[in-house]
Amino acid sequence: MPRSRAIKTPSGLTVPSIPVSTELIGLRFTLQAIESSALYAQYTIGLHAWFLHQIQDFDPDLSAYLHDGESEKPFTITGLDGQFASHHQQLQLQAGATYHWHLTALSKPVVRGIVQWLKQLPDTLELRDAPLTIQAIEISHPSTTYTKLWKQAADPQGSVNLSFLSPSSFRRKGHHFPLPVPFNLLHSYLRRWNDFSKRPVEQEAFLDWIDEHVIIQQLTLESAKIAAGKRGSVTGFMGAIRLGLTKRAQQNPEFCQLFYALVQLAPYCGTGHKTTFGLGQTQLGWATADSSDAPSSTRDLLLAERIAELTQIFVAQRKRIGGDRATHISETWATVLARRELGDTLTDIATDLDILYETAKTYSKLARRSLRESESQR
Repeated sequence: MPRSRAIKTPSGLTVPSIPVSTELIGLRFTLQAIESSALYAQYTIGLHAWFLHQIQDFDPDLSAYLHDGESEKPFTITGLDGQFASHHQQLQLQAGATYHWHLTALSKPVVRGIVQWLKQLPDTLELRDAPLTIQAIEISHPSTTYTKLWKQAADPQGSVNLSFLSPSSFRRKGHHFPLPVPFNLLHSYLRRWNDFSKRPVEQEAFLDWIDEHVIIQQLTLESAKIAAGKRGSVTGFMGAIRLGLTKRAQQNPEFCQLFYALVQLAPYCGTGHKTTFGLGQTQLGWATADSSDAPSSTRDLLLAERIAELTQIFVAQRKRIGGDRATHISETWATVLARRELGDTLTDIATDLDILYETAKTYSKLARRSLRESESQR
């Protein structure tokens, strides 16, 4: 199989060779904290922005597609994994400590872009007030193609295990749905498959089959609330699940094969929504309690709870608007106000939410006014 040549970054790091036919791959970055510094709430927004800015420097069109594309997102990122200290209710990076960050790509154009980017990879991952030097890059999920996933799934495999390492959630009827119901799980993976595999499947018939023939054999779950993405908070699930098929499932061998292919896709595409902001990190196998314990701080939990509380207040005030618009406005105002209450500057909030400073300032004023009106009516 043709392969790209091994890459040396400007700083001398050796990057693993990636076959030119690759459509799916996962990379693990080993990072070292330059100094002890607090991780601000919603820091995964910073990781997301840093990656897109890196791509923008040499391929603005690809960066715009990754940021604004209306299809499923063709990449995922995780939060940082490693040893954190606690300082003033915040997670803190420890100077000299090692951390890991994962990035996956779900289509050949994105893989090609990442290969180009790695050729000019900087020495440092610049996270606001918490820079980290890039020590190494390794392949975490093997390079593969959708055709390979399909062929590998041809043989019956029995039960399968999936572990959810960061909070995972689905959107259902305008709300978060924090349960790994097989229908929702496989629908999540199928959307990515249909978008990127070039072998789309008729969705309704397959999902009916999932509902009928995929059974939960074992699970261990816990819920977590997190401020995720650019606005709002998410209630998600973490833990592990074992899935199996009924005996009658084999009457449709093509759907059985697709089921196993989608399970193999899960570690690349993640589970549920907001996977480009650290949610939904998924691995094959049954993870131990320790390995599925995502770090959080008191401040993160307070922020998520406050955003959820304010969102409810603002949505109730906008019943006459209704629909997604009311929810969008309410979540944005709630995020701005909750972060202001915890001491974040309007400049930082505007940067993270990708809005103008004056817009963030206006939202803050309007949110405070609405909150006062709500309190006066109690």
